[in-house]
Amino acid sequence: MIRTGFLFLSLFLIAACSRDTLPVAHLHGDTMGTTYNIKYIVGEAGEVEGLQEMIDQRLVEINKLMSTYDPTSELSRFNQNRFTEPFAVSDETRIVVQEAIRLGHLSHGVLDITVGPLVNLWGFGPNKRPEKIPTQEDIANVRDYVGLDKLKVTKEGLMKRHPMLYVDLSTIAKGYGVDQVAEIIESQGITDYLVEIGGEMRVKGQRGNGESWLIAIEKPVTTERAVQKIVSIGTNAIATSGDYRNYYEQDGKRYSHLIDPRTGSPIQHNLVAVTVVHPSSMTADGLATAFNVMGWKEARKLAEKEHLAVFLIRRVEDGFEEWSSSEFEDLVEVHN
Repeated sequence: MIRTGFLFLSLFLIAACSRDTLPVAHLHGDTMGTTYNIKYIVGEAGEVEGLQEMIDQRLVEINKLMSTYDPTSELSRFNQNRFTEPFAVSDETRIVVQEAIRLGHLSHGVLDITVGPLVNLWGFGPNKRPEKIPTQEDIANVRDYVGLDKLKVTKEGLMKRHPMLYVDLSTIAKGYGVDQVAEIIESQGITDYLVEIGGEMRVKGQRGNGESWLIAIEKPVTTERAVQKIVSIGTNAIATSGDYRNYYEQDGKRYSHLIDPRTGSPIQHNLVAVTVVHPSSMTADGLATAFNVMGWKEARKLAEKEHLAVFLIRRVEDGFEEWSSSEFEDLVEVHN
């Protein structure tokens, strides 16, 4: 499952409309095949010297562990390994994989970090769009080495139960990066900040004018960049998953980039966007994808059972329908 974040930064949409009463620093750069943006209120001592260098170095370290685009990364070397003996990995990679597996079990196998070969089969990975739609036989052949049951976390590291197993942490690694950057910022005594990497976001405190950070959730349409809802989330992270930008059409049928590991095929339901608010960006990141793959009814049921802050948008005949869990309504303040 590949996912793209659909959150607008308040600094672009909203903060520009009002004057900050306190100085706010803005750091930005490239990482993980995308960009990052950080804003924080500058204290009496001024901007923190060397902060961006610390952040950049930390993000390079994470990328060197978990990137699937860097063939020399720790995760890439695990994927290239064609043996089923334990493969030593760092504690960080183990932590992220363990959380992904936990969320996979929580979502009844819907969040599956081993689904990459199916994503590639359908033409949404590094490979080009397929010349023809995969057959059931094609799907079955790939599913032989896809599944969380074929991945095990050991004291030594990670272990494959099938030598062709491939792990992709793209549904959770950016969120982990956001959490790690937030830890660096807080270690410098900063209590008012916004951290965003590729659409995954975590905020704390205020945005310079005494008000909460404001975040715009995008309307799930392909024809324009429009706002569905403007929210503030307190001291939390927020992640949104949608299927309305990354897809292709063939023979009059629409194929989403979101692959349901239970079927081996792109999702076909009318749930088009999911937003999750959670203290951990890593967890919000993974959950948003899982809920989007599940579909409207199943997502609502799990959100209510696990008491999670979730906001859903589905396509209906005359437009869109919204639903939010009671936890979302308790945590999130809507500004429109």
